[in-house]
Amino acid sequence: MDGNEARRYAKNLSAGAVLAVAVAFAALGFSGCAKQKLTSSDVSLSFNDTHGNNISLKLPCTDNCVPSLKGKVVLVNFWATWCDPCRGEIPSLIEFQRKYADKGFTLLGIAMDDDGAKVVEPFVKNTKFDVSGQKMTMNYPIVIGSDSVADKFGGLIGYPTSVLLTRDGKIVKRIIGPVSSEDFQQIRNMLGS
Repeated sequence: MDGNEARRYAKNLSAGAVLAVAVAFAALGFSGCAKQKLTSSDVSLSFNDTHGNNISLKLPCTDNCVPSLKGKVVLVNFWATWCDPCRGEIPSLIEFQRKYADKGFTLLGIAMDDDGAKVVEPFVKNTKFDVSGQKMTMNYPIVIGSDSVADKFGGLIGYPTSVLLTRDGKIVKRIIGPVSSEDFQQIRNMLGS
């Protein structure tokens, strides 16, 4: 089953079935690339943002990073516009980015929609989420992903999937499913907040 077939299959699964698969993998000890040091040869990516601009990304980031990741704690979040659990976690991601961006944190959203920018760009621009009583759009960088991008981070078994990186580019956690309050606390601890 290729990546497109897997995404079409996942779209047809109920949220409960997706959660059951994620729990089963977690129970089997699936931890992705925990504590793997990334080098520029490990993660060198090229993808488009929602406006079609080509972005090259190397981790760890050293010079002229777009978005600038150098020296930051980074949460790479794989998501899709059609994914209900992804949409459900977006308000907390917006809030966390708002609170901690100036403390050395950045979130990088990688949209995995089959239709790419033609679906993602209007979603990011027009969809407002209730964030602490305010209607807000996504306030962090969003790029268009692909199976090859996902493979650079150890592949995906479902959405959302997030990968937490230290300031020096080490993967310290792989989160399958929505980011939890414990995950956010770990990030706060990494930021010294």
